[in-house]
Amino acid sequence: MLDFQLHMPTRIVFGRGEVHKVGAEAARIAGKALVVTGRSSTRKTGVLQKVLDSLASAGVEAVVFDRIEPNPRTNTVDEGGRIAREQNCGLVIGLGGGSAMDAAKAIAAVALSSIPSHEYITGNQTGRWKELLPVMEALPIMTIPTLAATGSEANAGGVLTHEPTKEKGGVSGPALYPKVAIIDPELTFTVSPEYTADGAVDMFTHLYEAYLVGEEDAHVQDFVSEGLMRAAVEWGPVAVKEPENYEARAALMWASTLALMGIPNSGRGGAFPVHAMEHTLSAWFDISHGRGLAILAPAYFRVVAEDRPHRIARLGRNVFGVQEADDRVAAEKTIKAMIDWFKSMNVYLKLSHVGITQDSLKPMAADAVRVGGRGAGFIQATRELREPDVLKIYEESF
Repeated sequence: MLDFQLHMPTRIVFGRGEVHKVGAEAARIAGKALVVTGRSSTRKTGVLQKVLDSLASAGVEAVVFDRIEPNPRTNTVDEGGRIAREQNCGLVIGLGGGSAMDAAKAIAAVALSSIPSHEYITGNQTGRWKELLPVMEALPIMTIPTLAATGSEANAGGVLTHEPTKEKGGVSGPALYPKVAIIDPELTFTVSPEYTADGAVDMFTHLYEAYLVGEEDAHVQDFVSEGLMRAAVEWGPVAVKEPENYEARAALMWASTLALMGIPNSGRGGAFPVHAMEHTLSAWFDISHGRGLAILAPAYFRVVAEDRPHRIARLGRNVFGVQEADDRVAAEKTIKAMIDWFKSMNVYLKLSHVGITQDSLKPMAADAVRVGGRGAGFIQATRELREPDVLKIYEESF
């Protein structure tokens, strides 16, 4: 096991109906908050009004910024930062899925710095991210997830898209840890089957990426990752079919949070190559992030199966119940089991099914390596994935 330091400053309030505690928690931090959310869903479901009512009852003034799009754009974040700054907001609340929470984190940084959010994106063409990251100063942040997927509610990272250059990359730093996360599984009851499935794939991907490529003597971390992957695999299809099944929704929500708050990978290391490759897909074609991850997974698993078949075999045995002694055969059966799981949630597709064109594959591969590789010329996985390697994965996924 590698040496590590783990810092988890976010206080988590988890449970049925806990959204009503938003006001009391916010009042401990500031008297005025910018509520960052999507364009319509939280308003339609009544969640936004619940949050506003709770804030009002606690004497916290709220400014609503409901312009966040899927794959949040830098120009939208910059506008939110300007409003928070001009309105003298002392708290930024991210209400919604990963897009709203990621945008809230970046808005909290931009509100203080006045620096365009594009400059923070890792791997961007200007290279200024090297001096701006990690983010050390930002307004206090609160998160209220309405989707089990990204785990953004309790970590210090976010992902933004800069449309002019089609760059999608991460923003991170200690100042972006939320002060408190209100995690109420009932808020996910209205999530569509499609986004529920995409979220299960996203958390599953967060777990398997470092599991497959990191240090192999981090035994506790492996057990944690396997347990959380099993939770996604078991409860994802249940939530898709029974959207108001609280047991399923709660299991997915907690697994999503734990998957990316540092516990599974501390002491193991690793990388997130599939996320790096998918970010370019959704930057270029604005597809669902989770859906893109599902599309790339089988081709990526076949790359890993060449290098570390025993790791995929272990995943298959401990997560999907694969029973096969030979590692290479078990690895192939694991890929099939994963595809069957995707099919059970209707997320087994190809790039061509979501509007991606074949002539875009090569330039996207170049972009993925440039942005995802952060200037190194490759994306780290079980091997260095250079442009031809990424292109091959895209082609096999097409």
